[in-house]
Order: sequence, then C-alpha cells, then structure tokens
Amino acid sequence: MTPLLKKHCRKLVRLVCITALMLGGVNAVAEKFTLSSSSLKSGEKMPLPHVYGDCGGENLSPQLSWSGAPEGTKSFAVTAYDPDAPTGSGWWHWVVFNIPVETTSLPEGAGDLKNGLVPEVVQGRNDYGNSGYGGACPPKGHGDHRYRFRVYALKVETLPLEEDASPAKVGFNINANKLAEAELEVLWGH
Repeated sequence: MTPLLKKHCRKLVRLVCITALMLGGVNAVAEKFTLSSSSLKSGEKMPLPHVYGDCGGENLSPQLSWSGAPEGTKSFAVTAYDPDAPTGSGWWHWVVFNIPVETTSLPEGAGDLKNGLVPEVVQGRNDYGNSGYGGACPPKGHGDHRYRFRVYALKVETLPLEEDASPAKVGFNINANKLAEAELEVLWGH
C-alpha cells in the first residue's frame, strides 16, 4: 500500500469512528417511549377492580402513564386488547384516541364515560358493543389471557373517525399514523 493510500485510509477510519461516536451519543440521549401504571404490574395478574363486572370485577380502567414520546408527536391513542380471546381476531377492551399531546396519563376510572375526559378525547367502541373501558372476562376454564395495554405516539393531532368506528378501523388509522408505541401486558383468567 502506498504512503498516500495509507494516509487516506487512516483519515477514513478516523471519520467513520467519529461519526459512529456522534450517532451513538445522539441515540444515548434519546429517551425510550414507555408505558407504566400504578394499577397494573407488567407480567402479573390484573387486579380484580379492572375486571369486567360479569366476571366479578368493578370494570374500572387502570391508571396509565407514558413518557419519552418521540419528536413530532401530535397526539396519543390508547388501546387494551386480548389476543387470546377465542374469536379468531382477539377482543378489544378499550380504544381511546385524539388524546392531546400535553396529556401523558389517564387516571384510574378514565374509561367510564361519566368521568368526562378532555372533550376532544374519543373513547371508541369496544367488543362488548359499548364505548369506554370493558374489563377482562375470558371464558371460564380458558386459562389466563394476555391483556395488552398500549399507548401510541401519533404524527397527527386527530384521527378523522367517529366514536362508533370499529376497533379495527381505529387500529388501521393508528398504525398509519404512529411514530412509536409502548406496551404493558398483564394476565387474567378464572
């Protein structure tokens, strides 16, 4: 290798190393988008108050908080979904969208329409056929089901949907506009 070529190779290696360090530093500063709850513990059994009334619970939506939304987030959506329901397509327990970007938590009981969330927030239809939160209630003897609570950071201020939009339609619009998502999964069965 000629001395000139060696010199250029050393410069190139140095440039690649500096670039990698700079990019690593940017990524190290970026906060991870996370979902937490004072009501639920990830991987554990859902407390009885958050279970549907027909299964002995109070049908009380859990407290949820999120942080670390990526730059460009303009609103949030929250869903609760049971992928283990014996329907062939799972079961939607809660669909909330058009949550303003300055909102980073939902209090316990927010899924009750009488509690009146921020006016622009829409609580869509769940698979029980109602708006708002519908707690866990898998068939008896079916074992534990997984309940996935998710928050989505969206690149739009509002989703152009009505309250009675199907959960699948809301999910399509969420996925078309999401910048990031975070999940908290709990279990329940009887």
